[in-house]
Amino acid sequence: MYQQIAYNKRKTILLIAVFMMVVWAIGFAYATLTDTGLSPLIAAGVFSVVMAIGGYYKGDAVALATAGAKGPISKNDNPYLYRMVENLSITAGLPLPKIYVIADPAINAFATGRDPKHASIAVTLGAIEKLKNEELEGVLAHELSHIQNYDIRLMTIVIVLVGMIALLSDWFLRLTFHGGGRRDSRDGRAGAVLMVIGIVLLILSPIIAQLIKLAISRKREFLADASGSLLTRYPAGLANALEKISQEDMPVLRANNATAHLYLASPFGRKRHALASLFQTHPPIEQRIARLRSMA
Repeated sequence: MYQQIAYNKRKTILLIAVFMMVVWAIGFAYATLTDTGLSPLIAAGVFSVVMAIGGYYKGDAVALATAGAKGPISKNDNPYLYRMVENLSITAGLPLPKIYVIADPAINAFATGRDPKHASIAVTLGAIEKLKNEELEGVLAHELSHIQNYDIRLMTIVIVLVGMIALLSDWFLRLTFHGGGRRDSRDGRAGAVLMVIGIVLLILSPIIAQLIKLAISRKREFLADASGSLLTRYPAGLANALEKISQEDMPVLRANNATAHLYLASPFGRKRHALASLFQTHPPIEQRIARLRSMA
């Protein structure tokens, strides 16, 4: 378990470093190919941060409303679920998050909130009714680990970087189509090569940014699997829950792309094409089960 946690933390740091390199490469390309210098990079950063702050403070309410989550529930509403979350929170040393229930037959759950003091967990009725005690405990421990690891905060930073890249790419393409930008960089073979590289980078950068964002999301899922197993000391519980999700393969009724990365497993069901795995918010469920089974 400790090896898995350390490995996934290292991979996340590496991906963030690559992400930052892509951002600065785009900023350099933009400054080189236009007369605007680094001001668009700064403007894109400010705009993305402002948008992210709104999502940071209100994103949890939007996610819960989008999923149709009802609550927060009290101990009297569902003593079984409430006590399980309460016990796991005490074990993890976390404040008790607000608990919501989603009236959906699919087995799934998600955590949201900017920090442990402002966190919420939403669980589908399908998870409560279909999972055994130790399986539901594994699911909840996974979600509490997302809170404990500040994954929502990390993904907010990633979204800021993705927003910056998308804005810079869009601005550059608009400037190019309207005939703006520097002309002197087109003089000579070196200038032409530089312009081609810059244009290709700016066109492909939004796709690259999305792939890196999804890769980070997948690594955080592996990390939450390992951290949750460390919390319960029973990796088989979560592995069994994931197996049931895989066998059922039932999409969440109110799933959407904006909140898909929050869920325990992909809320759209499984996509079995090899190329599709690059664009998934979650690792292949078989890989997650295999890693959990290998933990001791």
